[in-house]
Amino acid sequence: MDLPHRAGELLGIRSTADRPDDLRRALDLVLDVVGPGFTVERFDSGGKPGALVRTAGPRPHFRVLFNAHLDVVPGDDEQFTPRREGDRLFARGAQDMKLSALVLAEVFRDRAERLPYPLGLQLVTDEEVGGHHGTLHQLEQGVTADFVVIGEHSGLCVVAESKGLVVARLRATGRAAHAAYQWTGDNALLKVMRAVDGVLAAYPVAEREEWRTTVNVARVTTGNEALNQVPADATAWLDIRFPAEDADFAGRTSDQVAAHLTALCPPGVTAHVDRVEPPHRVDPASPDLRALQQAARAQGHSGELLRKHGAADSRFYHQHGVDAVIFGVRGEGQHGPDEHADLTTVEPYRRALTAFLDGLA
Repeated sequence: MDLPHRAGELLGIRSTADRPDDLRRALDLVLDVVGPGFTVERFDSGGKPGALVRTAGPRPHFRVLFNAHLDVVPGDDEQFTPRREGDRLFARGAQDMKLSALVLAEVFRDRAERLPYPLGLQLVTDEEVGGHHGTLHQLEQGVTADFVVIGEHSGLCVVAESKGLVVARLRATGRAAHAAYQWTGDNALLKVMRAVDGVLAAYPVAEREEWRTTVNVARVTTGNEALNQVPADATAWLDIRFPAEDADFAGRTSDQVAAHLTALCPPGVTAHVDRVEPPHRVDPASPDLRALQQAARAQGHSGELLRKHGAADSRFYHQHGVDAVIFGVRGEGQHGPDEHADLTTVEPYRRALTAFLDGLA
């Protein structure tokens, strides 16, 4: 396959969550790379298309499953016109993770029918907006595996641990009043601001990389639209990332997490938790993980274990008792204006994946 040409085609597709036709175009392009002769099981959930590719016959329990997402976050128009500067390929999705997806598709195409065990290729189009209609949907439809390789960028290191996620709201109610007579009212917005201060006192904003719980205050809203009125309601939206070691969040129910957050707030403010996604971790002694590390080292890369601060689709496998790691090409600028992939890692990545599969055989 002419990888640079097909990569240019795929990166030129604006496959964002709000463009369902482009999500399908991206999916069909990668399926075209795989080519004929395989069974393609298509999925559709929440308007997000997906596919599971395998050799002929009934769906098996996969010994190894490759996972790739083809959706991207929004970007400027020029980011969907790929450009190459030396060994760097610039485009939205170059690093995260369309280039790795194409390599996974190629390796699947070339090895699936030669291996003495079932290999699958899982393609999804909603990872950037949560993954519930992609990877999770396929798992709920009975897809199973021993070991999953997710092609998110990692520079041929192996991400074996990632943080959990909490989406929460701090809600306050007060009493409306004329702004000139504020003592007759009760400002809900001020309550929420004090509540945010209380939460951030427990979980300060990170000024450097640390493996601890972090809280991002994403937005603060109020129904009040008049400058001369005391707000009677206010809500702060929080994005919380936590490691498995934080017992305030790990292993807790939504109600328990809400109670913990409420205790950090002043009277009149209540926390509501929309969802809790647990952390993910693979035992460093896992034979499959160690085999993948060895394959990366054979290509001149460290294969060292990394921890990921962001949540990924690996968490869904972890919840189903399946070991899943992130292993992809190198790049920089994820979700930014200068996102790019390092093309010097493409061939080592391909060879490492192939050696890993053959070694398991």
